[in-house]
Amino acid sequence: MLEWLVALCAVILAAVTWPRCTYFGTKSRPNASLKGPGGSQQATGDRAGRRVSEQDGARDESARTVALICKPSALANYLLKHCRTFSNYSPRVGWTWRASALLQSVYEACWPYESPVQFVRDNLQLSDDGLVALDWAVPSYQKRRRTSSHSASPVLLIIPNSFGKFTRNVLKLCETALCHGYLPAVFNRRSHNGTPLTTLKLQQFGDPADLREAVRYIRHRQPAGRLYAVSESTGSGLLLSYLGECGSSSYMTAAACLSPVFRCQSWFENGLCWPLQWALVLYQKVCLSRYKTVLGENIQTDALFSSCSLRGLEEALFCQTGQVGSAPLAPTGTSGACNAPGTWDNYWERNEPLRDVDEVAIPVLSVCARDDPVRGDAHSTVPFELFETNPHFFLLLTERGSHCGFSNRPEAGAAGAAGGTEGRRTNWSHRALLEFFRATTDFIAAEDRAKQLAARRRGMGGGGGGRVFRHRSLSTCKRLPACSHNIHAIYNWQRSYTR
Repeated sequence: MLEWLVALCAVILAAVTWPRCTYFGTKSRPNASLKGPGGSQQATGDRAGRRVSEQDGARDESARTVALICKPSALANYLLKHCRTFSNYSPRVGWTWRASALLQSVYEACWPYESPVQFVRDNLQLSDDGLVALDWAVPSYQKRRRTSSHSASPVLLIIPNSFGKFTRNVLKLCETALCHGYLPAVFNRRSHNGTPLTTLKLQQFGDPADLREAVRYIRHRQPAGRLYAVSESTGSGLLLSYLGECGSSSYMTAAACLSPVFRCQSWFENGLCWPLQWALVLYQKVCLSRYKTVLGENIQTDALFSSCSLRGLEEALFCQTGQVGSAPLAPTGTSGACNAPGTWDNYWERNEPLRDVDEVAIPVLSVCARDDPVRGDAHSTVPFELFETNPHFFLLLTERGSHCGFSNRPEAGAAGAAGGTEGRRTNWSHRALLEFFRATTDFIAAEDRAKQLAARRRGMGGGGGGRVFRHRSLSTCKRLPACSHNIHAIYNWQRSYTR
C-alpha cells in the first residue's frame, strides 16, 4: 500500500512540474566513445586535474553521454581498452516517461519486479548477540538451495540502501550476477527486511562493524572464491566506510557504488524534495514502529515518531542520551542531548563515508548520473577532486540515468549484448560494473604474472624468494584489533596499477 501511495504522489508531482523541455523532442544520440588519458580533454565545471572523457563527434555539449573521470594510470588505460560497455549507453529520450529522472527513480524504487531469483537466508549472530542476515540469491529452478563451500565462483556482496528496502535495482542485479557466474549475497542490517532485532542497538549510518563480521563469514563459507562488493544509493556510505577502515585488509578484489551519496551529512541537512523525503521518513517509521516499545527504553520515541525529516530521525536514533547503537554523547538525564552543541557533527565525524578514503586500497567504480534527483546537483555533491587525484577511484558519469535507473533503449541494449535478448533485460550500470570487475581482475592477474616473471629473471624466482615477494603487504588495516584479517593468504597483488 505504501509503495502505491508513494508512486501516486510522485505521479502527481511530475504532472505539475514536468521535466524540462530537454527531455522531449530530442533525437537519438549516438553511443559515446571514451577517450584515453593522452590527448586533449575537456574538463567539466572548469575543475583541475585530468579527466578521461568521451567525445562523440557532436558539436553540442548536450550530445555528450558518458564520461570516465579518473587519474591517468595503467589500470585506467586498461579499462578504456577492454570495458566496451562504458561507451555503449544510450539513455531513453523523446516522449516517454522513462526520460523523466524523477519518475524513473520512483519506478525503480517502488514498482514491483517479478524476479526469477529466490533467496536463501543466513542469520548471523554477531559478537554482541545482535543479528544481521545474508540473503543468498539462487535461481528459482535450482533444487539445491545451498552452494558448496568448495565452489570457486566469485561472490558478489550487495549492500542495499540504508533504509533496507529491496528495490528493482537489487533484484535485477542479483539476476544479472547469477547469469555471469557470481554468487550474489544481499547484506541486511539489524531489523531490516525481517531480520530480528535481538539487542538494543541499531547500526549507525557509516559503522562497518557488522559488515566486517559478515565479510568474515563469507570468507569462511566461500574460501576459494574472490569477493566483490556493490552498493546502491545511501548504502554506499557503509561500503566506503568499510573499505576506508580496513584498507588493504578488506578481503575484496574490487567494489562498485551505484548512484552513491558522497557528502552524507549535507545530504541529511539539506533534505530532499518534500515528496521523496516524506515517503522515506514514513517508510522508516513504519519499519521502526514494530520495535517502538523496546526502543523506548533507550531513546525518546515521541521525538522519533514525530520527526518530519531524515535528519530528525537520525538525530532521534543516534544523538540522544542513551542512544541506540553507541555510547552516550551527553550526560545522563539531559533531555535535550540530541540538540547539544557539536553532537550532530560528532556523529558524522564517526560516520562520514569519506573520512578514511585515503586508506582505500582496491579499485572502486562509482556510477552516477547528472540528473540524479536524490543525490542532487553533481557539481556540489560529487567529489570530483577525489577521482582526479586518487588512483583507486573511478567515476562513470552519465548525463542521464536518474537514481539507480540507467535505463537503456531496448534496441541499443540488444545490439550491445552478446546474448541478444539479454540486453533488453539487463540494466546498463549492472553490465558496466560486472565488466569493470572482470577487467580489473584480468589486469591484476597480468600484473602479478609480469612481476613474478621479472623476479625470476633477476634471479629472485627461487622457491623462497617467490614466496617472500608474493607475501609482501603494502599496508595494514587501520584498526588492526577490530579487523584482524589474514590478508597475506588472499591479497597477493601490489598496487602497480596506480602508476
